[in-house]
This record gives sequence, C-alpha cells and structure tokens, in this order.
Amino acid sequence: MTASTDTDTDINTDTDTGFGAPAPVLSYSPVVLSVPGRPVDLQVRVTAPVTGTGLPVILLSHGHGGSNNLSSLNGYAPLANLWAAAGFVVVQPTHLSSGTLSRHLAGSPGAPFFWRSRAEDMSHVLDRLDEIEKTVPRLAGRIDHDKIAVAGHSLGGHTAGLLLGARSSDPDTGEEVDLTDRRITAGVLLAAPGRGGDILTGWMADKVPFLHGTDFSTMATPALVVVGDRDDSRHFTDVGPDWHADPYRLSPAPKTLLTLFGGEHLLGGISGYDADETTDESPERVAALARLTSAYLRTRFQPGDRAWQAACEALTTGAGSSGRVESK
Repeated sequence: MTASTDTDTDINTDTDTGFGAPAPVLSYSPVVLSVPGRPVDLQVRVTAPVTGTGLPVILLSHGHGGSNNLSSLNGYAPLANLWAAAGFVVVQPTHLSSGTLSRHLAGSPGAPFFWRSRAEDMSHVLDRLDEIEKTVPRLAGRIDHDKIAVAGHSLGGHTAGLLLGARSSDPDTGEEVDLTDRRITAGVLLAAPGRGGDILTGWMADKVPFLHGTDFSTMATPALVVVGDRDDSRHFTDVGPDWHADPYRLSPAPKTLLTLFGGEHLLGGISGYDADETTDESPERVAALARLTSAYLRTRFQPGDRAWQAACEALTTGAGSSGRVESK
C-alpha cells in the first residue's frame, strides 16, 4: 500500500492501470434466498469473470434514488461489469428500500429506507455465500471466501460504512447500533452521506433521522472513499460537496480519499448505462473509477501487490488530470 501519510496525486483517465484487456463476464439473476423474518425473499445478482479461481468478492449496495430498477439488483451494471472483468465476483442484493418493492412494503417497520435491514442483507449474503456459489453456473469452487469487500453508492455508502464499523443511533430507541461484519476486510464508499447532527439542514433532514447519529470514529476497516467535487447535496446540507468526504476525514486510518473533478452524485453514470438521472454523464469517469477501485481492492487483498501504487503513478502521466488521491 501507499505510505500512511497524507499525499496528493493527480489522476488522468486516459492511462491504463496495467490490468490488460478486459475479460468476458457472466451475470446471473435472481439467486433467491429465503431469510426468516424478512417480509420478502432476498434476491441477488451475481456478476463474475468467465474464467479464473481464487476470486475475491465485492458486495455492492445500491442507492435509494427515484428510479425503480436502477435501485435494485438490476442497476449499477457499468460498475459491476467492469469490476467482474477485473477479476472480482460482484454480488448485488435488492434491498427492501428498492422502488421495485415499495408498493408491497409501504408502512412496514423500517420503511422507506430500511437502513438496518440493508446492512443485514449483506451479512445474510455472506452467511449463504456457499449456496450462492453453487447456484450460479460455472462459479462453484472459484471464490476466495477470505477476500470480501463491500461497496455502496449514496445510501448504499451508508450501508457499507455500517458494515465497516461506523455506528448509528436508532432514532426510535436511542441505542447505538453496531452492524459491523468482520468477514469484510475492505470497503469502497461512493458518494456516501457524511456526518449528521446540526449540519443536516436540508428539506430531507427530518426524513433521515438515522443519519443524525452517524459516528465514523469506529469505522476502522480499511476503505476507499470516493467523492465528486460537484456533488452538492443541498437536500441534506449546505456544507457542500465536502460533506461526502466525512467518512474519510472522521474515521481512523488506514483510509484513502479519491476526489473526482467534475463528478456529481452519479460519478459519471455508475447506476446504469445512459440513465436519465445521471447529471454528469462521462463513460471515461466511470471507467477510471472502476480501474482505481479495482486496483485499490486488489492491493488490499494481496499485500505487496503494487496495483494501487502503479495505478496512481500511471494515471498521473499525460496531459490533464481528472481527480486527486490522498491517504492517511
């Protein structure tokens, strides 16, 4: 890994990270898991490279956008496909907060965000990873069960943070909730919510009481926090785009912050190909994000591998830059 001191690195999206030509991938859905007490079955999509063994896993938590299928196992194909091509098995659940389920679950305990259930979904997936592996054609025996990462976008970033060790206060009871899953040894937070409390001044502040008690000081698992420098979430706070960097700044080392210049909340279009909700569409930004996050996780899972260092060094060459990396 890079040194544990703060550093800045420019990023150029035109340079390859050294992974070579992308590999063909397979995508299989739904894998249906019956979970006791869950109001509907847990359905997941699995995307994986066609070949290879000892494959690490990325659990990908979708956001809570206005769309239906993008906020489900059917979304985030631009990232899932690129991560799988880089050698990862990507597992995407449909959380209870998905628009595909909203009409069935309106008024259910935890609705509409199901913030606690979302994290529990990921732990259920890990509990049943053997079953998932055997269900997906051509995947049995190819997963490394000791190399597990979690990634999440927007509300999914909050979900990922909880699994990595961040705490939240239950707005109904006031109790501190610990949903850490220690089987997960690395994380990627994409445009995740920042701190709560008095800085939540937007019109959504009263609708997300579970965000008010977020505590990043316990999020000890290594993670890469990705933010866009134009991701100004005024519906939550007037702090500006820097709010999304809180999971980096307020958590203990080792952490890395990737800031994408020009990036808005969809970071170039990660939730779906040609999605209307993307306000900063840039396939180049999405590709750079996938390459960098893949390199970060590859190095995390293989100590001594120079993928992350090489990616950052390679991406500083050429004309222009599209982002910055700093670490602690």
